Amino acid sequence: MRRRSEPHTFEQRLDAQRQRLQHEIARLPDGQQRESVVARLEQLQTAAEMYGFLMLRQEISAPR
Repeated sequence: MRRRSEPHTFEQRLDAQRQRLQHEIARLPDGQQRESVVARLEQLQTAAEMYGFLMLRQEISAPR
């Protein structure tokens, strides 16, 4: 039976995806495909910022 790996947090998955996209951008020449990957990287950054904001709000509103 195959063992499952430890689940990764959302932040870890975002970071792994960010690194993958940055490596992909470094290999691509200027052009439409590269711009598409840059746009995906910007979307990923926005998602990370939104997640951080939501987690901060959750910590503030959590009862103690």
